Amino acid sequence: MRALLIALALLIPMTAAHAQDPDAPESFQIGLSTNRVAISSDLSGADLTIFGALDNADQMLARQGRYDIIVVLEGPARPIVVRKKNRVLGVWINTQSQSFTSVPVSYSVSTTRPLQDVTQPQVYRQLALGSENIFLRAVEQEGQRDPEKVTEFTAALRDQKRAAGLYNERVGGVQFLSPSLFRATVALAPNVPVGTHRARAFLFRNGTFVKETSAQLTIVKAGLEQRIYRTAQENGLLFGIFAVFLAVVTGWLGRMIFKRD
Repeated sequence: MRALLIALALLIPMTAAHAQDPDAPESFQIGLSTNRVAISSDLSGADLTIFGALDNADQMLARQGRYDIIVVLEGPARPIVVRKKNRVLGVWINTQSQSFTSVPVSYSVSTTRPLQDVTQPQVYRQLALGSENIFLRAVEQEGQRDPEKVTEFTAALRDQKRAAGLYNERVGGVQFLSPSLFRATVALAPNVPVGTHRARAFLFRNGTFVKETSAQLTIVKAGLEQRIYRTAQENGLLFGIFAVFLAVVTGWLGRMIFKRD
């Protein structure tokens, strides 16, 4: 099931979050037709389409394809624990773990061209742009500091996110419809998390970073699932008691139905 969210390109630009080229005459905007998307449990993946407009562009550079746009849909940040299993006496058990704070649960990237053709790696690092450059803050255990362990678990965390489809990249997902209008398509994974997501767009001219703009998007569950989710969040104790009661009743009914005389 694929859902398409059509957006307008006439929204107020957001303030850039990084250093920009002060002499750049260009400005650009992105827009969403809605700031709220409802998903259901049978979601098998979807596309989110964002439209944007580039103002005061150099027409010659535009015709030569010297402008590049990178769009990121970044999910809410949450703490995550990564565990490592080892075989002990023939049984696989968790032997090590590493906690991280404020990890984006999802991170989808769309680009006009392959990242290596847009700008230099150091620019991506400075902008913390791309799944390889997201800053993942590891929680240091008291009295212990092991850089090798942190590096290993950080790489494992990125690999887990990619394997789950939550960190993904779509080369060619941003297309110029005219010298000034562009369209970006980013992927929503089947297990995309609910919460506030941020769409961020980065403009490059001849490999030089020019500007960044952003917009917010809220993803919620639809129908009965949303009501259950909200109840669990707002009345956790009552929801837990009800869940235990339902499990006991279900188990008792199952025992009565399949009881053998």
